[in-house]
Amino acid sequence: MTVNHADHTTPLRDRVPFGPVGPVGVLVDPATWRVALYQVLVIFPGLFWFFLIVGASAVSLALSLVVVGIPLLAVTLVLIRSAATLERQTLALALGVGIAQPYRPAPAGLRRRLRWFITDPATWKDLAYFAVLLPLGIVHLVVGLTLWTAAFAMVAAPILVMFDEPVLVLYEGFAVDTMPEAVLATLLGVFFTVGAAYASRGMGLMHARVGRTLLGTSEVDRLTAHAAHLQVSRARAVDAAEAERRRIERDLHDGAQQRLLAVAMELGRAQKKLDEDPEAVRELIESAHREAKAAIADLRNLARGIYPAILTDRGLDAALSALAARAPIRVDVSVEIVERPPAAVESIAYFTVAETLVNVAKHAGATEAVVAVVHRGDRVVVEVSDNGIGGAALHPGGGLAGLADRAATIDGTLTVASPPGGPTLIRAELPCVW
Repeated sequence: MTVNHADHTTPLRDRVPFGPVGPVGVLVDPATWRVALYQVLVIFPGLFWFFLIVGASAVSLALSLVVVGIPLLAVTLVLIRSAATLERQTLALALGVGIAQPYRPAPAGLRRRLRWFITDPATWKDLAYFAVLLPLGIVHLVVGLTLWTAAFAMVAAPILVMFDEPVLVLYEGFAVDTMPEAVLATLLGVFFTVGAAYASRGMGLMHARVGRTLLGTSEVDRLTAHAAHLQVSRARAVDAAEAERRRIERDLHDGAQQRLLAVAMELGRAQKKLDEDPEAVRELIESAHREAKAAIADLRNLARGIYPAILTDRGLDAALSALAARAPIRVDVSVEIVERPPAAVESIAYFTVAETLVNVAKHAGATEAVVAVVHRGDRVVVEVSDNGIGGAALHPGGGLAGLADRAATIDGTLTVASPPGGPTLIRAELPCVW
């Protein structure tokens, strides 16, 4: 089953319902007019798919008892799936609702695949959607045309009265045929237009819910997929922690530990020559001093690799600015976060940028990079782009794969867009609840 964990569409209910200047915000929101247009046009695909799919399904099921009905049934099921996929894209465009593909993984073999088509509940839910799409389309058309025709007629009342024909009849026994009445009708029409906009959006939400129910995954499937995703994330978190532990042990053994051992040996030699050769003792102590400072630098770098102090003390903006200052290429940093995110999110965001900048410096052949961190909804989005040669990918065991593992520990995602020739964009989306 394919589950979409990164839906970038904006549902109608999440858009500004009153706008920054009152109900006018609804009228200037492009989503309102997409829904209104969808109300008028949905009747046509409703008619087409109802007679084609529902009719073909009835015929193929009736003929499935004979040989000729089997291929017809297979073609019908493929048509249902294709039409449902197209309808999901239409709903995303018109209503801003992202619906993931709910189908089970396809098996190999023609006979097993046909059985997969027939036994998958998502197939019959798709068919149910196209069975109700026509009635929904009729309701959309009648309500939409009635509301918007009345709203536009009331707003345009002065123009209608000016040309005498046609005369606007609001209800039986009352017609707007004078300019004062037309002006009053226009004022009322403004309020009626806002009401029509809300009614259209409400019907859009209703249609979106029907689409999610019949074209999307069920609640049980969503919970099962989410549980599986969390299980994989937990396993990746354990692997990432183990890899980090091995890295720290290796860095300690190859770096600070060796230098401290050298310090001890130099001091031991100096102790033996303390009375015999004071000049040699001075050189040994100076050498031990240099090794001690190098060991301190190694430990400082190691501590920075675990969790930098500047990130704890001053936050993500200062920490990323420090990274940019140390980078061998020009790096522009933009952090647009009002409140500090949780420590886990800050840490993953920081190391995502740090590792990416290292890769840019080593492999990308870039001259500049841009780091952008923004807060969008319940997520912190980290983007690192460069003008290098491209070709970056999430190879198993690679640095970018390790970053993806880090993001997965908090149910985040990391994507790479790096066509040959560049540019490269690394994007991490990290769930964040303040």
